[in-house]
Amino acid sequence: MVLFVFGALFLFKKNLWGRNKKFKELMEKNFCLKNEKDLVALFPRSVEDVNFQKEEVIKAAKLNVAKIKNIKPQERTFDNTARALDDAGAICSMGAGPLSILLNVSPDKKILDASVAAINELEAFAVDFFEDKELYEIFKSYVENNSKNEELSAEQKYFLEEKMADFKKSGFDLPEDQFLAVKKLKKEILSLSMEFAVNIASDKSTISVAKEALDGISEDFIKSLKKDDKGLYILGCDYPTMHEIFENCKVEDTRKKFYFIFKNRAYPKNDEILEKILKLREGLAKRLGFKDYASLDIDRNMAQNPLAVNNFLFDLRKKGLAKVEVEKNDFISNLPLGVKLTEDNKIQPWDFDYIKSEYKKKFFNVDEGEIAKYFPMEKTLEAVFDLYQNFLGLKFKILSGEKLWHKDVKIVEVFQKDSGEFRGYILLDLHPRENKYSHACHAGIIPTIKYKNQKGEEIVRPSLAVVIANFPKSTKDQPSLLKHDDVNTFYHELGHAMHFLLGRTELAYFSGTATKHDFVEVPSQMFEKWMWNKDVLKKISSNYITGEPLPDVLIDQKLKLKNYDIGFLVVNRLVLPSLVSLQIYQDRSGATVDKIVSDIYTKLCVGVRFEPKVHMQASFGHLTEYASKYYCYLWSKVFSIDLFDAIEKAGIFDPIVGKKLVDEVLSKGGSVDPNILLENFLGRKPSQEAFMKRLV
Repeated sequence: MVLFVFGALFLFKKNLWGRNKKFKELMEKNFCLKNEKDLVALFPRSVEDVNFQKEEVIKAAKLNVAKIKNIKPQERTFDNTARALDDAGAICSMGAGPLSILLNVSPDKKILDASVAAINELEAFAVDFFEDKELYEIFKSYVENNSKNEELSAEQKYFLEEKMADFKKSGFDLPEDQFLAVKKLKKEILSLSMEFAVNIASDKSTISVAKEALDGISEDFIKSLKKDDKGLYILGCDYPTMHEIFENCKVEDTRKKFYFIFKNRAYPKNDEILEKILKLREGLAKRLGFKDYASLDIDRNMAQNPLAVNNFLFDLRKKGLAKVEVEKNDFISNLPLGVKLTEDNKIQPWDFDYIKSEYKKKFFNVDEGEIAKYFPMEKTLEAVFDLYQNFLGLKFKILSGEKLWHKDVKIVEVFQKDSGEFRGYILLDLHPRENKYSHACHAGIIPTIKYKNQKGEEIVRPSLAVVIANFPKSTKDQPSLLKHDDVNTFYHELGHAMHFLLGRTELAYFSGTATKHDFVEVPSQMFEKWMWNKDVLKKISSNYITGEPLPDVLIDQKLKLKNYDIGFLVVNRLVLPSLVSLQIYQDRSGATVDKIVSDIYTKLCVGVRFEPKVHMQASFGHLTEYASKYYCYLWSKVFSIDLFDAIEKAGIFDPIVGKKLVDEVLSKGGSVDPNILLENFLGRKPSQEAFMKRLV
């Protein structure tokens, strides 16, 4: 028995040492992944792995920065100073990236908790270590002196300009005591933001209902639900359940109860945390010489300042009011059986999606459940990948990712179609489970870079991206069926992954999705629009029983819905949360977030009653991640439609058009001003015209 224990312990330590040695080798090679073994080695399998990875990231950062500092001033070049600093930051980010994924997806609570602690420590370390005045003075000296003696590319010059702006925006010109105070604030904000995100992901709010309370819900969905010890069906706060209840449940009491638990996720914990974050960010902005945090946050983006954002939002709201009034009158004139308006003729918030869903069925003869039969998940995703690879000149190979954090994970290998060059990996984690991030997102882990080293050799680093979603799982009776919105979501997140993967910049700072924040959603939202093209819908749909594509009659009915509720979408569901995001980061004059949310929704929400007993801000993850910049989705939507219309006219399946998109937009990442990228592709200045046509 003793020999067995010692033998098992030795084997465990040997495996741990082997895995950690592999990770260390990957870090030394700048995370140039060559095969599946490299990929698997990136993701910790134990708490010990997590802590080892964290320590290696810290060691690598110290070593790389020490090399930069030890170069003699007269010997400084772009490669050994500017590029070296970019590489140092990228290596830390890539080393920490897998941990940031695991804190959102790991089914092992110990690994999840260890990853949260490690990321908190690494982010605090990064603030301390990289926000180093000595490093700033070195970089500044190189820019002002040595750089003038080199022939730099346009991207290299832009990097120096942007990086110097970053330094100044981070307070490097402040006196030492104020600079240290800024760093302290940043660490506190990072820690609280992490706690805010974890609280949303780990919220376990549920309600339990009898089967008769699920009238209108499909039998297949009901079968997928777990039961409590009383035999009641458990409804949890994942997005597939949310859509199903709000859109299809005929029982108002069920919709209402679910509305309150869903809209109060992570409350009151996150409400308190958010208030702390707002105060800290306000203090940070003031120390950095900005009027408020929104001014700091939006500075150097496309919009440039909060006033421009505010004007943009209210201008779109004004232009959308006529459309939303038409929609409101249509909806309230055709209320489903049992639905009643408030005394002042408004729709109850838990009824809105149900009214829309029933309206669609009645006037457009569109049954989303029927349409879902044409989108069995496995076949649909294969078809979506097929479209992406043909348009963008790529080749995908889908493998099992069971050696990663969960058996459901899939690995997508990506190659260049013409040359066979390996471009990178995309990992897919697409089903809900306990403690997993409850929405959908894309995360870039290893950015592609391409440049020539001092020997003249071309260096290309393949990328690694992760797409997380929460689509229903298949049952023994039928496959997972995706709603049209689900396929939209996948198209959107995969669009982010394509943008990230197709980066061809020479610096990680600009690679892929590393663009101005209010441009980053443009490519993904553009790809999302493909799901409203008739030819695309024909190509990717396949009835799970017959194999037939969506019939023309269903497609035509669906396309009639394309803009039927765009007024409500823009005026209520995009403008209002964007205003919340903007206004809580400006002068609040002592008002709580609850008060700001209440004022905005009470005064500006059209046709739908505001419910004061819910606290949407507690589960609004973008309020810490995007901060004041939630407007980016609407801002990007305007440009994405301009881009999509141009592609649709030129040839939505034409690989020549796809190559132009890659060459002029996607591959450039953030290395060129977004306005110039759009103008180069469109052959004209970008316009709001295409978007505004949809608001009429």
